[in-house]
Amino acid sequence: MSEPAGKSFIIGGHKYSAPLLPGGLYLVATPIGNLGDISLRGLEVLAAADILACEDTRTSHILLARYGIRQKTVPYHEHNAAAAGAALLHALQEGQAVALISDAGTPLLSDPGYPLVSQAAQAGRAVIPVPGASALLAALTACGLPAHNFFFGGFLPPKQAARRQVLQAWRALPCTMIFYESPRRVAACLSDMADIFGGSRPACLCRELTKKFETFDRADLGRLAEIYGGDKAPKGEIALVIGGAEAAAAALSPAETDALLLHLAQSLPPAKAAQEAARQTGGKKQALYARLLALKKR
Repeated sequence: MSEPAGKSFIIGGHKYSAPLLPGGLYLVATPIGNLGDISLRGLEVLAAADILACEDTRTSHILLARYGIRQKTVPYHEHNAAAAGAALLHALQEGQAVALISDAGTPLLSDPGYPLVSQAAQAGRAVIPVPGASALLAALTACGLPAHNFFFGGFLPPKQAARRQVLQAWRALPCTMIFYESPRRVAACLSDMADIFGGSRPACLCRELTKKFETFDRADLGRLAEIYGGDKAPKGEIALVIGGAEAAAAALSPAETDALLLHLAQSLPPAKAAQEAARQTGGKKQALYARLLALKKR
């Protein structure tokens, strides 16, 4: 019996048949840059699905062509989610296997898909994650900051006023924070972060993850704001990882801040004491330095 079209894939020149899939919504993680970062199970699902829904079919065809998968694709993105989602939900209710992929990484993480997953779950359809590449986890694990507890903020608002309001609300979070940012906005974003979180807050700018020019710039926020503060925007996809606030000192009163400054000044020069106070509180080093000098004059 001949093999159904589109039900196979190729790895290293060898052709593999994909197994039959039970009906359900399969959320398939795809590479974030390096096309080798696709799981064997992910390839099986992409090849065997009855319907393959893609954020951008042109982008997805690059991956499919790499592995010899001849699948018909349908678009599913934020602009057609209502109509396309209804069609996909109907297919799920008929028992078909629907695979959902985004342009890169794990679906739903700063990508469309949540409405469809929610509707499928409410309708009693199976929702099956097929895990794999994620820029969020790649940045977190390689940045050098604590990874046991973290907060993912996705993309920050593009307008400065809204962005600063959001950053201010998250200023005292004691865990590592991860954000995605556009290359053209990263300079302004880092400047706001250094101002609100404190220039001495440890951070890492992760760029072009898994690609040829992958880089990790590890420094405090003040330094990163200087490095990327020019007029020329960096190239590539960017993830920003920011160290958390010191939980015990994240929201000190003015009197507590004064006490901390005086305590630190007993063993450190004023500038170093102000820098350490900024690290612990998320405050501005310059303001803390000025306050310490004023306290010493009393």
